[in-house]
This record gives sequence, structure tokens and C-alpha cells, in this order.
Amino acid sequence: MGTGTRASERGATLDKGASLTRITVLYVVAFAAAGAWLAVGPDTGRLWLDGLLADLVATLVVFAGSRFLGNSSCYDAYWSVLPPLLVAYWWVAAHPDVDGLRNGLVVGVVVLWAVRLTANWAWAWPGLHHEDWRYPMLRERAGRAEGVVDLAAIHVVPTLQVFAGLLPAYVALTAPGRPVGWLDVVALVVGLGAVLLELVADVQMHRFARTKRPGQVMDRGLWAWSRHPNYLGELCFWASLLLFGLAASPGDWWWMPIGLVLMSAMFLGASIPMMERRSLERRPSYQEVIDRVPMLLPRPPRRA
Repeated sequence: MGTGTRASERGATLDKGASLTRITVLYVVAFAAAGAWLAVGPDTGRLWLDGLLADLVATLVVFAGSRFLGNSSCYDAYWSVLPPLLVAYWWVAAHPDVDGLRNGLVVGVVVLWAVRLTANWAWAWPGLHHEDWRYPMLRERAGRAEGVVDLAAIHVVPTLQVFAGLLPAYVALTAPGRPVGWLDVVALVVGLGAVLLELVADVQMHRFARTKRPGQVMDRGLWAWSRHPNYLGELCFWASLLLFGLAASPGDWWWMPIGLVLMSAMFLGASIPMMERRSLERRPSYQEVIDRVPMLLPRPPRRA
């Protein structure tokens, strides 16, 4: 019996409220374990490495909870819940000479992004009887190694990707001496614009889902300009953190883009192609949208 089957059986008797309660308890335990690691674990002498190790400790706890509950979607909200806690830790532990205004801007953008993304997940997630369709597919392909794939591909790799994306924020929060300037303003505008873009795209999609006809595809509002405006907004958010990092420490330009590069590779090379193949299998008329609407970067809609 696969983990996907266990997910439907174990979650069948739980309503959404009970499912969210279990996820909340799991996350509290995970972050308590991470906090304990930071408090009593070995001090590496490097603030970013201490944060990474605590992040991985929490990820392992969430993985254990996912296996116990038979649902790897227990990890889904971790993507957005962890970053504000991590940047807050970096801010508190940072050098006292860092620019407090820049830190406030960085943490503010991260918190707004996290609240929107977590709220959208909580609104749309039906409960523990449901699991992201990609996870059973990955485990089935792995065969006997499904546990390793579950740990690595579904839990640890996303954690490392998010951490890489947050490294420019780490630089912005811990690099002393450089005052807030015009690039910080650009980063703030890009970050707030990204959150607004994702919010509008989510609201439009939820409204469409309530009224759509069988087989109908979404090509209205922002979705008429881009087939994936939510992913575009997500990449803009990580780009805003990169801009904050460059504003604080321009000399680190050569390595800080790695997080944005990894995010772009994941969305463009895996997430979007998988979603588009699935959309074509379920709704062949989606090909008309592909022919008319650009995949990511927006342009004015064309006539059918």
C-alpha cells in the first residue's frame, strides 16, 4: 500500500479544521526542535550555517510527521511558514551596526509574502484526505526507494532551495555599514508588487474555480496575459530579496543570484511543464490557451 493510499484512508475521517490543527501541532513541534538546536546545539560560528542546520532539523520533524500521517502535503505550508521565522532570527542575532531600516523592509516584505502564501494554502487545501498529485507519482516511480525520494525530493530539496533564495536576505540583514539607498526602494517596490500580483492571481483563480464549466480553462484577468502569473509573482519576490542583498553588499553579486537561478530552474524546468502536461491531459482545450497566452512573461491578450 503506497503513502498516497494511506493519506486518503487516514484523512478520510478528518474535517479541514482537524487537519489544520494537526499540521499546526506538527509545525510547532518542528520549530521547537529547531529552536532547541539553536539554543543547545553546537555553535558553528557562522550565523547562516546555524540557521541552515536548524532549518534541516525542523524539516526532518515535518518529514517524520508526513510519514506518520501518510501525507507528504504536510510539508507544503513549510515553504512559506519558515522564512519569516528564519529572517527574524537572523535580524535578532545580527551585528548591532546593521541598518535597522533595511532590516525592517526586508522582514516586512517576507512576512507579507508568507502571510499571503500560507493563507492561500490554508484556504485551498481540503484536508489530510488530499495530497498533492505530484507526490504519489514521484514515490511510485521510485519503487522501493520511495522513502528516500520522499525525504529528499519532497522535503529536503525544497528546504535547500528556499534557504538559497533567502541568502540575499541574510546578507541584507547582517551586513553592517551600508545605508539604505535607491536599490532598496526598487527592491521594496518589486517585493510588494510580487505579493500583490500573486494575491490578485489567486483571487481571480478562486472565483473562476467556483463558476467554471466542465472542461473550461482559465484565460481571464491576469491569466489572459500570462498562463502562470502566480509563478511570475513568486519569482519577482525572490528577485526582490536579491535586490535587497545587492543593495547591502554589492561585492557579493557573483554568488547571491544562485537562489533565484534555482527557483527559476525549478519553476521553468519542472513545476510549469508538469502542470501544463496535466492540464492538457484533463482539458485538451488548454492547447488553445498555450497558443494565445505566453507562459510566464506577460503581454496583452490575443484574440482566440
